Amino acid sequence: MKLRPLADRVVIKNVEAEETTKGGIILTSSNKEKPQMAEVIAVGPGGMIDGKEIKMYIEVGQKVIYSKYAGTEVKLDGTEYIVVRQSDILAVVE
Repeated sequence: MKLRPLADRVVIKNVEAEETTKGGIILTSSNKEKPQMAEVIAVGPGGMIDGKEIKMYIEVGQKVIYSKYAGTEVKLDGTEYIVVRQSDILAVVE
């Protein structure tokens, strides 16, 4: 199966969080936060939304940082994805 986002939606997949801190401390699963960095899997077409023209600036393959509680989690073929609005994406990691 394949996800095809509509309007100003973007499908992202979380990038695995690091297991250790910069100081070399290994984190247990209970101490790890949900990662906010993800890879863009699919991008909607944009268009007219609520009477405003929305242009999509995000591209497939980019690494992005998104709002902590944004989006809807979806599990497809055993893989977890998050569907967010383009406005929930805070930055592109270069």
